[in-house]
Amino acid sequence: MELIPLTTTIYVLQLFKIMTQLICFLHFENSMNNSEINAQISAVILDLDGILLNTEVATKDVLKNFLGKYGKVLDMEKEDKRFGITMKQAAVAIVKDYDLPLSPSQFLDEITPMYKERWPLAKPLPGANRLIMHLYKHQLPFALASNSLSGNIEEKISHRGWKEYFSVILGCDQVKAGKPAPYIFEEAAKRMGIDASCCLVIEDSLVGVEAAKAAKMKVVAVPSLESQAYCDADLVLNSLLEFQPELWGLEPFDDWVNNALPVDSICFECLYRNGCLFESAAMGYGKSDDGISGLPTQVSGIYFGWAKSDDDEIFKVVTGIGLSCYSSTEKRKIQLCVIDGDGDHIYDQHMQIVLVGYIRGLNTKGNTSRDIEILEEDKSIAEASLDLPEFAHHSSLAFF
Repeated sequence: MELIPLTTTIYVLQLFKIMTQLICFLHFENSMNNSEINAQISAVILDLDGILLNTEVATKDVLKNFLGKYGKVLDMEKEDKRFGITMKQAAVAIVKDYDLPLSPSQFLDEITPMYKERWPLAKPLPGANRLIMHLYKHQLPFALASNSLSGNIEEKISHRGWKEYFSVILGCDQVKAGKPAPYIFEEAAKRMGIDASCCLVIEDSLVGVEAAKAAKMKVVAVPSLESQAYCDADLVLNSLLEFQPELWGLEPFDDWVNNALPVDSICFECLYRNGCLFESAAMGYGKSDDGISGLPTQVSGIYFGWAKSDDDEIFKVVTGIGLSCYSSTEKRKIQLCVIDGDGDHIYDQHMQIVLVGYIRGLNTKGNTSRDIEILEEDKSIAEASLDLPEFAHHSSLAFF
């Protein structure tokens, strides 16, 4: 029997992955082109981690550091495969996969305090506060349904002031089984008094999408892991900022200022070279002031704000942010354009960035997300918007 070279095997696997993503991409393009989703939604159910809070990034080194104490090395491929499952399920798998000298309960007893220490650093994801306040303003029933334990949910959201807005808050310990079983979504609908077929779920994980479809609900996916294919979702978005309530029979957002949307400040640092920004953990770039990456996966699209160079120059800028979906490494692509001066002299400099406005999502039709194009119209919108009070109150000096 002739053996297949390893390099050929890897190539075939990568090609299969690319084709799977392409099929899903075409599926979503077709569904969006139909313009009518044919759904009348009466309630919304939101996931917590990866949809509302950036907990995955805030706690990303916890497991790595924990395993290091036992002489083990984190395997991200394994961790990605159990993304979104309950902590109890994860504990059983982690103890087994890494051959830890612990029981699953002992593992949880040791690692949970490490997670709790990091949860307060988790920031709301782009569009999270906006969506919560919009649903509450229009008196639409909406629930929080998470695979976290109910006590952990309380700790994660207590200092955010969100609890009072939700009609229902459910953790995996309040139902027979967590996601991908449908029980948590079915219970949320029951407590809100809404038929499951009239509920829209917004999820970031495959297990969450699977649970929502099993509960006979509509589901919008905002993936935290771009490497996974979300073909079962009714719609896939790069960010909550792309969510259009009117597609689901709900009241549209009314917070756009001309052609721009004010957003909570997104602050991060990167290396600037040839018009592009590069995140580099080794060089300390791509980190916010609390040591956490300032750019979660869900930051995608055309944004604007200010940038400060090593020479203490401050510029108005437009940025295009996306991921290379058709790559085995899924590297982030960030393009930057200076709009109020000559940025040609800036090269290999550490840049501090604060983004305060959003213009649009990326034009993915006919190309990949690596092809980020900042249009002249984007520059004009950004330049005009940064002089408006709705955006000017994000003082660049406060960040720099």
